[in-house]
Amino acid sequence: MTLDYFPWVLAARFTDSPAVRDRRTELTFTQLDARVAAVSSQFAAHGIGHGDVVAVMLPNRVELVLAMFAAWRLGAVVTPVNPAFTSVEAGHQLEDAGAVLVVNESGEELRPGAPSIAVGDLATEPVGPVGEPAPVAPTDLALLIYTSGSTGRPKGVMISHANTDVMTATIGEAVELTADDHCLLVLPLFHANALMVSLLATLRVGGQLSILESFSASGFLDEVERLRPTFFSAVPTIYALLVTKVDGRDMSSLRFVVCGAAPATRELLAACEEKLGVPVLEGYGLTEGTCASTLNPLHGPRKAGTVGKALPGQRIRIVDEDLQDVPTGTSGEVLISGDVVMSGYLGNPEATAETVVDGWLRTGDVGRLDEDGYLTLVDRIKDMIIRGGENLYPKEIENAIGSLPGVLEVAVVGKPDAVLGEVPVAFIVPYPDANLTPEDVIDHCKSRLTRVKVPTEVTILTELPKNPVGKIDKPTLRNTLSA
Repeated sequence: MTLDYFPWVLAARFTDSPAVRDRRTELTFTQLDARVAAVSSQFAAHGIGHGDVVAVMLPNRVELVLAMFAAWRLGAVVTPVNPAFTSVEAGHQLEDAGAVLVVNESGEELRPGAPSIAVGDLATEPVGPVGEPAPVAPTDLALLIYTSGSTGRPKGVMISHANTDVMTATIGEAVELTADDHCLLVLPLFHANALMVSLLATLRVGGQLSILESFSASGFLDEVERLRPTFFSAVPTIYALLVTKVDGRDMSSLRFVVCGAAPATRELLAACEEKLGVPVLEGYGLTEGTCASTLNPLHGPRKAGTVGKALPGQRIRIVDEDLQDVPTGTSGEVLISGDVVMSGYLGNPEATAETVVDGWLRTGDVGRLDEDGYLTLVDRIKDMIIRGGENLYPKEIENAIGSLPGVLEVAVVGKPDAVLGEVPVAFIVPYPDANLTPEDVIDHCKSRLTRVKVPTEVTILTELPKNPVGKIDKPTLRNTLSA
């Protein structure tokens, strides 16, 4: 299988055209291919081969791209790891994925028996023989991207090369990407959105990618003016910050921008289109669907308040509790089908069978379709909290809090926030003889969770509200926050 996003394929087509850059490094397609070959020889010297899992735990930078492509050159699988993870969080992912090599900033060993390579030690020249790229079958895994459901620990979403090929080609066609396009990347490369929309969809057509390591509104706008990108993909929180700073800036290089990962208000979308002067394409998707399943069109009606229509090759259904279709305009669970649906959850056939039913991906989201096929998201069945575009899963936070001695019951819900959309807050019932304070809970969370997952507030209660069957009544808790 030959794929248009492999650098050795791209180098033959686009040679000395610019490919990727960050503040340290700038590579043409030919140079990208050569650097990938060098790193792959280094990986091969560590015994990496077909089907092995390489973990890449780096912030946004060119070396993350090099490591991913180098693993693919050997037929290996990549699991991108959030570089802000604590050792507990990273350790679970590395162990569950079976990572046999880790690329990180320090070179510190994060999994016993799995050597680590510091980013500064990645090869720039071959360290041994550089063979031909390994053959790749469509069903071979490309990525293991970890995501949590509303229960349990994070699960490894198995994304095949066939999934990746279809997804990136579809995105490119939907927004008419060509070799003249230039993407400014600000979203984290351990997420499917950045990998599929910004990186691979752009490179496969010969476009160029400029990678930013972090975001500030003024700094981002400086880079738009300096680098002259034609598009970028971001989350509503970023757009909310940009519209307050964009007046007087030259945004004329842009031809569209993409908004996703969390719902955006009609008012924000309208303000963005006015201030940026280009179409804002809002879409929707899940990691389990490789990235995107709907998108408001580049040409044609863009319906604010919707997340657009199904992308080519995908179908959207709205069903009731029995998975039977409901009438147009009626709310129900959103189901997705197409060649982008994941291969499954790694080592978890039960969860896979619950999520993918007869080829249809159960999203856990509630939505409705209008007569033109535009999808409006109504609610989330799962309790996921979206903080500034970052998906947070209450059960993971609850598990961390529950490991603190003295905690009897815990519930974590999202509290509305004007800037971030939602933030996690916790409600705790301690054991009668425990002397817990909110500060104790927050300090415990800081030792086990990434900063964005740490509750912004902790409320100590004598009891939690329960529904008639005895389960914690989270809607009631949410209502107390929004009242």
